[in-house]
Amino acid sequence: MLNIIAWIILGLIAGAIAKAIYPGRQGGGFFSTMVLGIIGAVIGGILVTILETGRFQLTAATLSIPGIILAVIGAMIAIFVWNLLANRASS
Repeated sequence: MLNIIAWIILGLIAGAIAKAIYPGRQGGGFFSTMVLGIIGAVIGGILVTILETGRFQLTAATLSIPGIILAVIGAMIAIFVWNLLANRASS
């Protein structure tokens, strides 16, 4: 139960920071911000694992200062990819 609460808190913090930093306007409310942050935590965790071990492994950032930084970076990557896909679909 505590892990779920930690993921929700991490998602909200990382998603809100990533939306504030990333240029342009990102829509969505409370739930989409949380999901964006959780996706960012997974992306950040995977990237760090690849850089450290050279292997692809599903891991995620934790609720800590370095974990939040990783989740924000991952969330910004997710926003970038989403914008690329959305622009391609509208063209």
